[in-house]
This record gives sequence, C-alpha cells and structure tokens, in this order.
Amino acid sequence: MAFPDSFIYELKQNNPIDSVMSSYVSLIRRGRNSLCLCPFHSEKSPSCTVYLDVSDPHFYCFGCGAGGDVITFIMKIENLDYVEAVKFLASRAGMSMPEDTGGSQAAHIKSRVLEMNRTAARYFFDVLAHSSAGEKGRRYFAERQLSPATITKYGLGYAPDDWYGLSNHMRSKGYSEEELITANLCGRGKKGGIYDQFRDRVMFPIIDLRGNVIAFGGRIIDGSGPKYLNSADTPVFKKSSNLFSLNFAKNSEEKRLILAEGYMDVISINQAGFENVVATLGTALTQEQARLMARYTKEVIIAYDSDGAGQKATHKAINLLSEAGVRTKVIHMEGAKDPDEYIKKFGALRFRQLLDKSGGAIEFELDKCREGLDTDTDEGRIEFLKRCVNVLADISSPIEREVYIGRLADENKVNKEMLVQQVNGVIRKRQKQDQSREWTDIRTFRNRMRTSPDEYAHPREYKAERGIIAYLAANPDEAENISSRISPEDFTTDFNKKVYEKLLEKIKNSSFYDILSLQSEFTADEMGKITEIAVNSKDVNINRTAVDDFINILLSKADNPGDVKNYSDDDFLKYIQSLKSKK
Repeated sequence: MAFPDSFIYELKQNNPIDSVMSSYVSLIRRGRNSLCLCPFHSEKSPSCTVYLDVSDPHFYCFGCGAGGDVITFIMKIENLDYVEAVKFLASRAGMSMPEDTGGSQAAHIKSRVLEMNRTAARYFFDVLAHSSAGEKGRRYFAERQLSPATITKYGLGYAPDDWYGLSNHMRSKGYSEEELITANLCGRGKKGGIYDQFRDRVMFPIIDLRGNVIAFGGRIIDGSGPKYLNSADTPVFKKSSNLFSLNFAKNSEEKRLILAEGYMDVISINQAGFENVVATLGTALTQEQARLMARYTKEVIIAYDSDGAGQKATHKAINLLSEAGVRTKVIHMEGAKDPDEYIKKFGALRFRQLLDKSGGAIEFELDKCREGLDTDTDEGRIEFLKRCVNVLADISSPIEREVYIGRLADENKVNKEMLVQQVNGVIRKRQKQDQSREWTDIRTFRNRMRTSPDEYAHPREYKAERGIIAYLAANPDEAENISSRISPEDFTTDFNKKVYEKLLEKIKNSSFYDILSLQSEFTADEMGKITEIAVNSKDVNINRTAVDDFINILLSKADNPGDVKNYSDDDFLKYIQSLKSKK
C-alpha cells in the first residue's frame, strides 16, 4: 500500500527513531549516533548502531544484518507488515490515517485470520458454557478449581469430539475452506475434505498485546494423542515470539515477571492474585521470548515444575534470560510438583512467600553442580569445584563474582586465590573462543548478505551493482544520467535489479526521497540488506569515475574487469571490523 509522501514524512518526524527504540532497548550515546544490544539476536556487546545525524535516521546491526528506519524497526520488533507498522506509529503519535489508502493482500489475509480466530474462540466458549457437548470441559475445569470469572477472563472453551463441528460453524459464517486452513483451524484430509484441527480438547485462546486472538492451545482430557496441541505458525502467529498471558502481565504493577511452564500453571497463579505471570507456548523458552520479556522487566522468577525436565528447562531459561540482560531467580518448591498444585495445597500467601524467598540463578546453578556427586569424598569435592568454576566464570560482574568465589572457598575450605586463578583461566579461554566465534559470525554475515544464487556466480557484477545503487542513493540528481546509460535489465542479480528499479521510481515520483523509504516494496529482512548498502556508502567514497567503471562492468560483463575490489575473506573481515570500530 502506498501512503502519501507527506504523511510518511510527518509520521517519521513524530516518531523519532531513538525515542521509539528506547521503548524496547537501552540506547548508549556515542558521538552523533547511539549504540544498543540488538533486539533481534542475542549478543553481549552492542553491535547495533542508530544513525541519528542523517536526513533519514535509521538503525543497522553489524551482527545480524537487521536494519532500516523507524517503520522497519516496528515491522520487525512487533512482527507487523508495512501497513500495520504505519498504523502502529500513527496511533503512537496521535495521527489520523489517510483516507482511501486501499488495502494490501497480506493485510487482508491477516485481518481475515484474526476474524476467524475471534469467531472460533466464541464458538469454543459457547460450547463450553451452554452446550451439552461441553459438559466434559466444564467438569475438567471444575476439577482444576477454576472459577467462572477466571474462565471468562481467559475465554476458555471446549472443542467437541466432532471432526466437523467448528468447520461447519465457520462455513456458516462465510469463511472458505482455504481460509480455515490458512488460519490452521482446519486441516485437509486425504480425500480433499477439511476437518477440525482441535477435537475433544479444552481450549486456551492465545491473545496478543492488542487483544487479538492469534492462536489456540488445546489440552486433551483423555484418550489418545498429544497432551497439548498448539496452533502452527500462521500469518498472525509465530509460536517462538509470543507468550501466553502477556496481555495481562504487562499491566501488572509488579516489577518482575513469573515464568511458568504451561497454560494451567499460569491461569492458576493468575487466579490466586498474581497478574504478572506468563508461559511459553508449547516449546522451551526461545531467544525471541527472552528478549520480549526484557522489554517489560529486568527480573524474572522461574516457576517451572520441580521434576527433572523442569529443572533442565530452568537451566536453559537462565542462560537465555541472562543473554537478554534479565536477572533471574528460581523458586524452590517442596511438597508440590508444580505451582498449580502448590497453590491448591498451601494457598496464595505461601506462594508469595515462596516467590519472595526465591534464590538467584547463581545459587540454583551452584546447587545443580552437586547432582550425582558425593562431596564427602575428595573426588566428589574436586569435581564439584570444577563445575562451580565454570558457573562462576559466567558471572559478568567482578564484584558479584568475588563474593561467590569467597563464599565457595569458605564453605569448601579451599584457597580463595586458587579459585580466582581457575576462574580467570576459564574466562580468558572463553574470551578467545568468543573472539573466534565473532570472526565466524562475520563470515556468516558476509554469506547472509548474499541475496541470490546469482551473486555466487557473478561476484564482481554484484559489487558493481551495489556501488551504483549506493552512488544513486547519495546522488539522486544523477538518476536521469545513470538510468539513461544502464537499465534494470542490465543488472545480473535479481535483488539488486529490483532495488535499482524501485530506487529510480522513488526518485522520479517522490518529493521526500530516501533509499530507506522503500518498505512498501520490500520485506523487513530485505530492508536490512538495503540498509547495509546505505551504511557502507557512508564509509566508501564512490565517485563518478568509479560509477563509470561499475556501469562498464555490467554492460561488458568483462571476465577480468579489475575495477571492483575483490575482497578476500580476511580483507572483508577487517573491513567490517573497521566499520564497527568507527561507530
């Protein structure tokens, strides 16, 4: 969808990129620009630069290649398409959307899926509340001691033991079979017909931060099949990027979040008066979910089950949350296997005391080091201390690290300086490994910048194309001259061809021209690749003579043009490192 240039210009003016990004990340001012930990991949040192002293402020991550202006940032971080991101920013700035802007096919599909999910949620709720077929679900929730108010609050429902109950209902509302499959509410059978995905299950609607039903989780009550069945990814839902009940938890007055293991734990904890609880959606915690929690809190209390699987999941969650910059604590439950059972047996007050007394992640990890060891023996104690050294080396704060080293030395009657030496040795070894991984990441980044198989076959032409695009972006007044000499059809790689073509159109037709104003034509990931061209053009001086050479390369397809630097891996790595150091 194309919006008026004047509207997009005003939208960006009213949504400064540093102000918008500050709602999601902590920005560190560095001269004319700012730095931050990239919200789109896990890292320990900032590799994302926010360019502020330019005509169209933008961000670019030298670690993962994400980049673009404020619209692209919202597209990526909120998982929205272009039109939705524009609406999001307009609402944030109190701006009215332009009239008669039309609609995109992708936006229409998303809108229909959300409508279907809302209709399906109402169907499941009505079956549970008013149908004889819902008696099984009502009995289950009664046994779990959920109140009618809680059932209504979460919109819980029941999918009847019927292959066609929901599909027949949805078709009566005007939805097509293909739409129902797109929404993952139905599947297609071997004979071509459709059937309900959820059958004989209590249903948990998954609601996003804007109040939309984006997916479902279904728990089987008895019979065969997986215990939990969750919606697959759809145009409105990505399982690894959402959290159950975050729509309620984000409004809590608590400064911390409780991370539980499943739907029923969350609902039971919430019913007991703790609004600040969330859970993952049928998977282990992901990097995206950890970064999502980091946007709302700096402390998470992990309340997973006390069994082996729960403790293993706790260990993984600690690492992911730490990478996202979140402090973690872990509750230690005795007399119950999970929070739901604990609250039923001991009540909400005891559970709050449990939360308040929860230990830090370091204590949890150090306690785990004892598993399977007899620390009364020399061999067991030595192995225990070796494991502890690795845990202590993970502590980033030198003061905190020293406190734990001192405590461990006193408790185990060993020399503190010996432990310090061991921990520092592990830290130095990891630093070398991190440096090696950084070079590997940059090599991976170089490959990721390649946008089509054509680039591998035509590396010199690819670089020449990027040079032309960078020059044109910096010198739009040269558009007529350059376009008269070389057309998009002369480009070798499809992606660069499209960028060049759309860039020429933008310069010709827009009064508010910028290379980063192409979101309506490219995906958020593609905008990262375009931003990379824009960022590099700041550091590589491309003059008219160079552009003449680039054009000749594309027109002649010379075998040995010699006009474009053919970087070796080491040259390229040094080049990227120099760009990072300049920021």
